[in-house]
This record gives sequence, C-alpha cells and structure tokens, in this order.
Amino acid sequence: MEAAKPWYLSRTIWASIIVVASAGAGILGFPLDDAETASLTDAVLQSVTAIAGVVAIAGRVAARNLIR
Repeated sequence: MEAAKPWYLSRTIWASIIVVASAGAGILGFPLDDAETASLTDAVLQSVTAIAGVVAIAGRVAARNLIR
C-alpha cells in the first residue's frame, strides 16, 4: 500500500462516518436499515468524489505554472 490518497476519498472512512451517523439517528428515534445505510454511503461517496473533481479542475485552471 504505497499509493496515498486524501482521507476524504476513502470509502472506508465515509462508510464509518455513515455508520456512526446511522447509529446516532437510531438513538434519536430515526432508525435506518442496512440498505438505507449502504445507499447513503454510496451517495455521500459519489458527492465527495464529484466535489473533489471540481476542486481539482478549478485548481488547475487557477494554477500559474504549466504542467510538464
């Protein structure tokens, strides 16, 4: 495992955050089943990936140096 990636692109991190949020929602009276938790994890991961792509494009457009 030599390739590094930002934490926000990690499926494991997002799945863990969603599981914790689902447990908290259950405690507050909003139970989520496993299918809803899995769907929520996929939706969040897709959103984060899309946002990261937009930020990367914006960063490249705003860059002052050429890519070689």
